[in-house]
Amino acid sequence: MAGVFHAVIPAGGSGTRLWPLSRAAHPKFLHALTGTERTLIQATVDRLVTLAPPERIHVVTGGAHAASVARQLPAVPEENIVVEPGPRDSAPAIGLAAALIARRDPDAIMGSFAADHLIADPAAFVDVVRVAIDAAADDYLVTVGITPTEAATGYGYIRHGAPLRAPGSLAVSEFKEKPSADVARSYVESGEYVWNAGMFVWRVSALLAEIERQLPVLHAGLTRIAAAWDQPDRDAVLADVWPELPKISIDHGVMEGAAARGRVATVPGAFGWNDVGDWDTLGEILPADADGNVLVSGGTLLASDTKGAIVVAGSGRTIAILGMRDVVVVDTADAVLVCPRDRAQQVKSIVDELKSRGATGLC
Repeated sequence: MAGVFHAVIPAGGSGTRLWPLSRAAHPKFLHALTGTERTLIQATVDRLVTLAPPERIHVVTGGAHAASVARQLPAVPEENIVVEPGPRDSAPAIGLAAALIARRDPDAIMGSFAADHLIADPAAFVDVVRVAIDAAADDYLVTVGITPTEAATGYGYIRHGAPLRAPGSLAVSEFKEKPSADVARSYVESGEYVWNAGMFVWRVSALLAEIERQLPVLHAGLTRIAAAWDQPDRDAVLADVWPELPKISIDHGVMEGAAARGRVATVPGAFGWNDVGDWDTLGEILPADADGNVLVSGGTLLASDTKGAIVVAGSGRTIAILGMRDVVVVDTADAVLVCPRDRAQQVKSIVDELKSRGATGLC
């Protein structure tokens, strides 16, 4: 393993399709949606400690979530919880982590893994990341690609080509946006594509060089912030620089351009990945009873003549369901959601409506 490995966990977003459990002030990565008592971010750290000890695990999150993250991750040093002043998308967040790691170890290899993903086979995940670390030692920007299990239209795709030096790694020729059903089917049938899960591994120096090449304003800002990080004026520099940084994703801002130059690799993996995008998806992952009913957390479910229900008893109350099929019921202290599973993707529209009514406390 060339270069010391650091794991970075970007922890942002509000998970609006998992409303009313997931809110802006307490987003999905802080909830136990894994089938155990561990929250999504705790489960993320659990599988990463095999690759990096807690002192080399870093979390980038917003000020509203920093205290909760620290409480849930007591083994991660406080100084490794990086608070971004406001959301600027993934390129500034991940770039800042890289710049801060580079101050201490310019030759370090860094992996970026979202706080809110589910992995069914952590051991297989670790094996794939080890291959990605090996490929990153050759100064490639590496994506951990997901071997498609279906012609999904909700994910971006990555087209790969020839094998590279690191066994199991492949050259990347291009990134593709979320396709239509017919195009997705052709991608999967070709065997030349993996899903883009937003998991990356690279040498910090290689990433920062690519940011400087493609996003020089971002690079200059990150350099200035990193230089002030241990200085008394850090907060002032952050307040001055951060709002002016380009708001752009790492995929569009860096990876697509780097792929066009032949500097991106991928390591396909099959380890039971899911991004927990909505209640229906979660219901497909978690253990169900003989009738396909899933109780996500807390409370008690009484299901009579009911099949395929997903129930979240967030308030701890007993939920009784009679004669229902494929329904979602989410009960919290101040809001209840009931909808068919096949409309779970539309829950975000309820959050949008609440915001338009000024009911931000419920969002």
